[in-house]
Amino acid sequence: MLAGILTLTANCQEGILHISDGQTEREFCIVHNHSWTPLAQSLDTAVSPIEYPLVNLTSQLLCNSSGVTPDLVKGKAVVVMRGDCDFSQKALTAQELGATTLLIASNQTLITPSANESEYSKVTIPLALMRYRNFLEAQQVFTGEMQVKLYAPPQAKIDPSIAVMLIIAVMTVALGGFWSGASENKAESGELFLYSPLKVVVLVLVMCGMLVLMYYFYNILVYVIIAIFCLASANALFFCFDAVLDKIGCGTIRFSVRNWNFSVRSIILASVCIVIAVIWGVYRNEDRWIWILQDILGIAFCLNFIKTISLSNFKICVILLSLLLLYDVFFVFITPFFTKNGVSIMVQVALGPDASGEKFLCPQLPVVMRVPRFSGLAQNLCGMQFSILGYGDIIVPGLLVAYCSRFDVWVNSRWKVYFISCCTAYLMGMIVTFTVMLLSGMGQPALLYLVPFTLITSAVVAGCRGEMRRFWTGTSYEL
Repeated sequence: MLAGILTLTANCQEGILHISDGQTEREFCIVHNHSWTPLAQSLDTAVSPIEYPLVNLTSQLLCNSSGVTPDLVKGKAVVVMRGDCDFSQKALTAQELGATTLLIASNQTLITPSANESEYSKVTIPLALMRYRNFLEAQQVFTGEMQVKLYAPPQAKIDPSIAVMLIIAVMTVALGGFWSGASENKAESGELFLYSPLKVVVLVLVMCGMLVLMYYFYNILVYVIIAIFCLASANALFFCFDAVLDKIGCGTIRFSVRNWNFSVRSIILASVCIVIAVIWGVYRNEDRWIWILQDILGIAFCLNFIKTISLSNFKICVILLSLLLLYDVFFVFITPFFTKNGVSIMVQVALGPDASGEKFLCPQLPVVMRVPRFSGLAQNLCGMQFSILGYGDIIVPGLLVAYCSRFDVWVNSRWKVYFISCCTAYLMGMIVTFTVMLLSGMGQPALLYLVPFTLITSAVVAGCRGEMRRFWTGTSYEL
């Protein structure tokens, strides 16, 4: 279980290339260096009211001016191929020829164009990288002369996706806790109890070991995790759908084959869940829409985990949540001092290739809820940007919420005081987490805030009601 709230921001300084021919308009992703060639923040103020004609020099590398006459490029935007010399060399050559803008078409991963500090002041024209396939697409769309403008709209810090993520997290924790309490009420408690402090310590150590192994052997283990997630999430989705159908009183037809009993409803549900998991597995890198399936499978996985795993008493809750808080803080805040690129192990494992800016070279781990940012046109042109929330930030506090829900059943709490108080504390902890994230401009280990909020609130409620001993000892005391 990985925990941490992060907003995926652009790994480089992204902008928009606006192309038109007077009738048709298209926009494409570009990458630039704001400290080198700052761009306007809107199309209306982009460089000047004039759109520059685009000259196709992709047959040239423009490392020098040989083969190119100034009359061909003077007062125009130029697109050349990447390679053979650095960006500043191409920019200075284009500038000497009288070009107003330089676009460098690339077949490789787009990176922020950079140079020595002394070269920055020499280049006065806008410089940006674009995908070569985008230029080929533009050539097919525009058969005549292309006019271009460059601009880079700012990315808003506060995005509606954060509110959506908050709703998903709180609803999942509340439903998982309620389901656990309802199962306890029907004498159908979780299939697995955690009742030994030693087992909790061993579990956390295993998690630490797995995270380190994922860091060093990501390219191999990622496919193992993906396969396990497909199986586990399909199974969890089945139990969630089955519970909903039971609740609404949906019957089924049963039949037997060679002493094996089958249910038509179960067969249909299992088929649907397997198909959903397989579709996600096949199209998991299709950012535009696959995040919906990943979130559905993730919610089902978290709900089933919270319902199935039962913490036997508050003492186990305190030990588990405290150790996972230290685990979260260590792998988010401490490990950057030991990694080569200064990025924490937690972030690199959770985001995979996105953490280094090399997207899609290998798949990401399915360990986070993802909601696309509703703002940020430039960032979505260059690749979908997401607000993310680790499954651990739902499951870990959710186990405490589930314990509170079951304890309400044990003490016959009419108003579900423990359950409602813990859910409210989780909501407040999430709000504080997002607030700190927005103010600091960096991802936060959510358990740093969620664990104190939920543990302290639960303990205060038990103390005020005079039930601290029963709350601390839990099931064993009741028996």
